[in-house]
Amino acid sequence: MNKTVEYFFTPISPWTYLGSERFQQMVKRHVATVKFRPCNLGAIFAETGGLPLPKRSPQRQANRLQELARWSQYLDIPLTLKPKHFPANDQLASRILIAAQRQQLDCGKLAHAFHKLTWAEEKDISDPETLKAAANGAGFDGAALLKAAEDPDVAAEFERNTKEAMEKGVFGAPTYIVGDQLFWGQDRLDFVEREIAK
Repeated sequence: MNKTVEYFFTPISPWTYLGSERFQQMVKRHVATVKFRPCNLGAIFAETGGLPLPKRSPQRQANRLQELARWSQYLDIPLTLKPKHFPANDQLASRILIAAQRQQLDCGKLAHAFHKLTWAEEKDISDPETLKAAANGAGFDGAALLKAAEDPDVAAEFERNTKEAMEKGVFGAPTYIVGDQLFWGQDRLDFVEREIAK
């Protein structure tokens, strides 16, 4: 039976970036369906007790950098620990991804191109021209997607994703939900795969 994974994430999350390609390979192996749910992590943090990075204690911030470096090295995925354009508003990127999914485009491929902007290429994910160029470079029509992202229904879907994330118990990104099982973090992908494979 084909399994469905609800995938709650934000395009600027380094952890989402680190898990992005492995997750896409996994769902292809198991012929699983992915419902991409870009959402507003800031709103989710505010509701669930999370803190934005600048408000975390120095100890937590230092550990985050160590963990990112470890995972980057372990997975052999290039990652800039302190990118030039972070934090940045990624809501336009999220709306483009929603528009792409509505058109049944390869949302995983496009999402990964957007993840790389911040963490591998040190580009500004909030800049429309940067997003258009990244979409074009990944084989999509960037101008058409930018226009589609302006649709009020797309913005409404982004808000619904955020609301549904909180209703389903999401508190961080990436989060993968398979059936009634919630998995938080790219380091839980082994467990996600086991659940998909059942």
